[in-house]
Amino acid sequence: MDINTFFIGKASARADELGVSAKTEFVHGDASGYVADTAVDIAACIGASWVGNGVAGTVDPLRRSTIPGGMMLIGEPFWRQDPPDQASVEGCYVTSKDVFLPLPELLEHFGELDCDVVEMVLADQDGWDRYAAAQWLNSRRWLDANPNDELAGEMRSSLATSPARHARYVREYLGFGIFAVMNR
Repeated sequence: MDINTFFIGKASARADELGVSAKTEFVHGDASGYVADTAVDIAACIGASWVGNGVAGTVDPLRRSTIPGGMMLIGEPFWRQDPPDQASVEGCYVTSKDVFLPLPELLEHFGELDCDVVEMVLADQDGWDRYAAAQWLNSRRWLDANPNDELAGEMRSSLATSPARHARYVREYLGFGIFAVMNR
């Protein structure tokens, strides 16, 4: 589910490429509180737990959307290191250190939600670099194609500061993982 039809189109096209269109469904709408009409084998929320106001609020509708024995995939940032000051916290695009947990506490939090973590894939710093750099390239290409768009100034400012911000803060302090969890 996504509020952006562009991303739904991309996901649908990718499902076609992979030959799994008949086994997937992409829904346009607001994902906050969304529960599937029919329980599914796998439900996912990758990098958008803010729609549920955090991990607990994300697990709840995913749990209600999966069959018994089903799996939930949750993509979530975590602190790799304790940010030393507020500038470092804000450099990671959040206003407060308590928005994210350190990895051990995040794993314990899943347990507190009566979930077992059965797999995890963590981005390393190189993976973070590839992810961020792809955004910079896409921003630059968008700016080249849309120099007079009302968002061009904001995009230009972001592109001018994002590489150093990434190197100074995100790459050092913030991690990201996709966690496969199952109800207990």
